[in-house]
Amino acid sequence: MQIILLEKVGGLGNLGDLVTVKNGYARNFLIPQKKAQRATSANLAAFEERRAEYEAQQAKILADAQVRQEKLNGQTITVAQKAGVDGRLFGSVTNNDIAEAIKAAGVDVAKANVRLPNGPLKAVGEYLIEVALHTDAVAEVTVAVIAATE
Repeated sequence: MQIILLEKVGGLGNLGDLVTVKNGYARNFLIPQKKAQRATSANLAAFEERRAEYEAQQAKILADAQVRQEKLNGQTITVAQKAGVDGRLFGSVTNNDIAEAIKAAGVDVAKANVRLPNGPLKAVGEYLIEVALHTDAVAEVTVAVIAATE
């Protein structure tokens, strides 16, 4: 299916690009998320009329993400979790736990933005992770997992 991208989509294209994707990807993800629309002649004409509006909206979203990236870059977020004597955690620290800790620090982040390349954190220590606020704004954050004192 040929679609028009309404915003930058990582690995696919930029705003206004005409791309061909599988039908299911377009129907089930891109179109419902308002990231794209079908590439019909009417939609192409409508898009060209509103191109400046879309570009301004995307610039605003990127600027907001860059402001949050500046606040987060290099920060250390501390997460307390019950741990055994050997430093292994009872349970694990997930992206949801990290997102909640970042929100508590004053920066709005969704759990889907937190990238844990090796899965949940299962031991006490410091870990360098990425928080993808936008495809062009990725912050590096240190997560310090400490043993909870209860």
